[in-house]
Amino acid sequence: MIAVGSELLRPDRVDRNTPWLKERLLELGIPVVLQVVVPDDDDVMEEAMAAALRRCRFVFVTGGLGPTSDDRTRFAAARVLRRPLEEDAAAWAVITARFRRRGFRMPKLNRVQALIPEGAEALPNRAGTAPGILGTSKTGHRLVLLPGPPAEMQAMFQAEVAPRLEGASGVGDGVRTAVLRIGGLPESVIQERISDLVPAPGAAASLSILPSAGEVELRVAAPGAHPTEPQRTADRLAARLGDAVFTRTAREGIEHAVGRLLAARGERVALAESLTGGMIGARITRVPGSSRWFDVGFVTYANSAKEDLLDVPPAVLRAHGAVSRETAEAMARGARRRSGNAWSVAVTGIAGPGGGTPTKRVGLVWIAVVGPRSRAACYEFPGDRRLVRRLSATWALDLLRRALLEANAPG
Repeated sequence: MIAVGSELLRPDRVDRNTPWLKERLLELGIPVVLQVVVPDDDDVMEEAMAAALRRCRFVFVTGGLGPTSDDRTRFAAARVLRRPLEEDAAAWAVITARFRRRGFRMPKLNRVQALIPEGAEALPNRAGTAPGILGTSKTGHRLVLLPGPPAEMQAMFQAEVAPRLEGASGVGDGVRTAVLRIGGLPESVIQERISDLVPAPGAAASLSILPSAGEVELRVAAPGAHPTEPQRTADRLAARLGDAVFTRTAREGIEHAVGRLLAARGERVALAESLTGGMIGARITRVPGSSRWFDVGFVTYANSAKEDLLDVPPAVLRAHGAVSRETAEAMARGARRRSGNAWSVAVTGIAGPGGGTPTKRVGLVWIAVVGPRSRAACYEFPGDRRLVRRLSATWALDLLRRALLEANAPG
């Protein structure tokens, strides 16, 4: 995996393509053994591609296929494949037609996007102008060039690349995986609970523990020669961890599990967010079909908003402060009453970096769930403002999930 772009080497930019591609390749049984980020530099790109092609059967390169002077990926690829660039008539026709449909005059510099190494294949881009490129080295290894914008890259991979990989000889024999996603438990607690179930070095299966802002993913992998081992190991881990496991699907978050539980009960949840400022609502509404179980959220950052929109009594705020169990519960009750929903969740806390006191430190967060089963919990989250807010949203969703499980329990 080679991600191209000088901007990706800056601390404020994140490569979103490589994680997505790795997930898709693992689903196809293709292990990823090399990952590199390179700048928009011809020599560095050429060196990275050549080294990867010597080692790997498939090399995926994302980015640098645009029309501007810093988009150099196709030129480096042509030198690595030792093939001249030629204009692909079909690709050029698609590019011109796209500009015509949009009503724009096409700049001359877009013509470079139709240049494809001799003998390579142009991959149609249904979401943008830059076609992808599929080339083959002299050793028979495949070089796949994909556009940098994630929407274009993902659409091209699904439509053009994945079908070719599924039909390739030997693909799918590399690795098998099984996934558990866990909420409400720190990584160290999970490690302690499953320590005797972790495969030993040299065993057929291997286990990776991957934490991310309040959610932990356990990924069990095994060579294709042991196709059932990942599932067997995952079953044992799931039995040990119980209801902390919220899904066995890699790309699902806690919000997906919450949605299934609410939809099964035919109920809705309302939100009352202070320090998270709408983050929980954003996570919920990224789930397709969430309108069946979510309809309203209140972002009440100021105390006056808590009073006006959620009917939090001023006396509660004066006596206990905005960051307290009493205020969180009052916010949740107000959201439930105002919405008429069966469930409500409220979050209030101190995200920092300022605002803390000796008795209420930065990272202190109160979460309340009100419904057929009610809960309240206090946390002290580590990290900077961004991490405290992300952790608060995740743990609020997990507290709701556990209240729903309790409501569904017999008796």
